Amino acid sequence: MFSGIVEEYATVVGLEKDQENLHITMTCSFVKELSVDQSVSHNGVCLTVVKVTDNDYTVTAIKETLEKSNLGLLEVGSKVNIERSLRIESLLDGHLVQGHVDQTAVVADIREAEGSWYFTIEYDRNKGNITVEKGSVSINGVSMTVVNSRDDRFDVAVIPYTWEVTNFHTFKPGTKVNLEFDVIGKYIQKIMSGYMENMKEYIDQKLKSMK
Repeated sequence: MFSGIVEEYATVVGLEKDQENLHITMTCSFVKELSVDQSVSHNGVCLTVVKVTDNDYTVTAIKETLEKSNLGLLEVGSKVNIERSLRIESLLDGHLVQGHVDQTAVVADIREAEGSWYFTIEYDRNKGNITVEKGSVSINGVSMTVVNSRDDRFDVAVIPYTWEVTNFHTFKPGTKVNLEFDVIGKYIQKIMSGYMENMKEYIDQKLKSMK
């Protein structure tokens, strides 16, 4: 479990294809604090550390992860947002993030606004995910607040600190990002979808009985 408060971005220093898996080697400021079997969020994807050296560490992404996230697009030199998992005594400064990406999205627009930036994120609404005004969403592992929520897109406002510490400063229109929608919202949506389906079936049966 994570909070969406990214610690920094790691730099990819090596990529090794192993059948359908991809071994990703990165370097960051706290490499020596990491250990094998530790969970770390990478652009919002929870991956397990499989190797640690004095200068870098390695994680492995399987085929499904590569297909459902933007990790398959990484190159040597790419910047990846990283966050270590929450401790029980940690302050929850962001929101509850599972590290399970729901879908990818595209940066549709970037606008500067007197020291901050507004990003418009466009996603496939047909996958069943939604945002709500002032709700939470994770973008590349960063906990953000939704503004101007629409059917297939939303905006987020990025302050200078987030711009510098995360890989948001590398985004351009067309950049593919990972989205994880609010877990509470997903449960509510699932419950309501089931309720609406049952109601439709009930109404259909009533209409048939009236004929």
